[in-house]
Amino acid sequence: MPTKQFFQSHEPGVVDEIVAYAVAVGSLNVQAFERGRRAAQSSGERLDIVLNKLGLISDDALVEAWSHVTGLGIINPDAYPEIAILPEILTAPFLLHSKILPVRVKEGELELAVIDPLDRFSPAAVSAKTGLPVRCLLARPGEFETIMKRLYDGDHRKTDDDTIEADASLSLDVERLRDLASDAPVIRIVSTLIDRAIELRASDVHVMAKRDGLRVRYRIDGILQDVEPPSAQLHAAIVSRLKIMAGLDIAERRLPQDGRIRIAWRGREIDLRIATMPHVNGEGVVLRILDRSATALDFATLGLSKSIIETLDQVLAEPHGIFLVTGPTGSGKTTTLYAALQAMSHPSRNIVTVEDPVEYHLDGINQIQVSRKIGLDFAGSLRAVLRQDPDIIMVGEIRDHETAIVANQAALTGHFVLATLHTNSALAALPRLIDMGIEPYLLASTLKGAMAQRLVRRLCPHCCEPVEVPFEVIGQLHDAGRHTGRRRVFRPVGCARCQGSGYAGRVALAEIMTMTQAIRACLLKRADESRLAAAARNDGFRSLLEDGLAKAEAGLTSLEEVMRVVGSG
Repeated sequence: MPTKQFFQSHEPGVVDEIVAYAVAVGSLNVQAFERGRRAAQSSGERLDIVLNKLGLISDDALVEAWSHVTGLGIINPDAYPEIAILPEILTAPFLLHSKILPVRVKEGELELAVIDPLDRFSPAAVSAKTGLPVRCLLARPGEFETIMKRLYDGDHRKTDDDTIEADASLSLDVERLRDLASDAPVIRIVSTLIDRAIELRASDVHVMAKRDGLRVRYRIDGILQDVEPPSAQLHAAIVSRLKIMAGLDIAERRLPQDGRIRIAWRGREIDLRIATMPHVNGEGVVLRILDRSATALDFATLGLSKSIIETLDQVLAEPHGIFLVTGPTGSGKTTTLYAALQAMSHPSRNIVTVEDPVEYHLDGINQIQVSRKIGLDFAGSLRAVLRQDPDIIMVGEIRDHETAIVANQAALTGHFVLATLHTNSALAALPRLIDMGIEPYLLASTLKGAMAQRLVRRLCPHCCEPVEVPFEVIGQLHDAGRHTGRRRVFRPVGCARCQGSGYAGRVALAEIMTMTQAIRACLLKRADESRLAAAARNDGFRSLLEDGLAKAEAGLTSLEEVMRVVGSG
């Protein structure tokens, strides 16, 4: 449809055509449409604008749909001018308010980049003021704002971002924060932060206020890395936007809050866990990214060695007892337990988990979220679960006397219990549970095994190269009991595929202890950890360091990574 006719004769139903086209070509799914429709009804804004603000339809998809329905062309990014066009006639405040941008004068016609093709007044006003006929081209919103800022940024010329920054510095009242968090630039900044993090395989996003600005970091393969932050003036608006997405209270800035966000990203469902914390310089936010589709819940994919997988299979085949996975926060304990549940899952078994929080939703497994606010803690939940006729129970963490006792009683009464425990080694789980109040003779009969694990960065297979092990390191390996005479390991180099880091992904290091007769005898004698370790080694126990050195020799990780995560033993 020609531009002039369209601007004169458009009907309210044209937005419905836009949305219908986007759904038809697959750039907008039905669930996203319904969500946007409800939001539009609540806010009174136009549906296409709301869909774009919420990130439910991309800039490209939106302008493509408008172009299809209206017949308007789409401006090429290279067509934007290097300097402002007709600045003496078309002032910055007018253009910023109208969201239009003069691009060039060609053959006596002024080309205008427009955000809203339904705005017929602004192009007509430009034509009247310049005396030139106008031709409208559709602009992508994000691209348009960047160009406007480049051309008209100044003391008396403010873009949307500048206006938001000024407003944010003037007031932090709740309603203004809510308005700021709902503005398109803030929504795009937050969406870009999340989108980039997922693209880079980050596990966490940290947004922190500093005295002199804002700091944003991604945790990629276990290492925090700084990224270019937004303006510090947008800090409150960004935090408020994340709170709104998670359904948290944006007025509460004195207490920590926890929430959850579920988003669709390139056809995948991504869960984001959000945790806010009041800091001296302002609220900090940490987002944990949980991508179920990117996490393979089987032992081999996690990087466990063949011998450990065989031992795990034997332990998990037991009809009852306790199996523990130990290690620090972020070492992959819960993921390993999920893999164990997947291996044990069967229609004939009732599997129940008690978690804080539930990280991944597993089909066919009953999962319970702990809520201390209402008195639903681990111990209380575990007692209730025992009345639900379970066969297998997973406890997110044994952290106190009461939970330890109930878990042990569950194992004694014929259930198989899986749990995590915060200790540095598999053998340290034994004295830890005794300290929690479980008698050694009971532990000797219920505990089937304990596994400690760590995560190290996996070498990029496309650029790693072999290197000779220095002699001083060889001595270290010998002291650890793993020196085999082979001196070759591999080191990171860096290439385009691993973004220059030399690493891509992570692999698990593990040690596993099973309840052998020798360990049971030491336990009943209340032997210390060193005697337990000697007994375990006689039974073939291999430590975390030894597993790490084997993986370094196999080219899965580097010697530096093993030493960084595990130490020298």
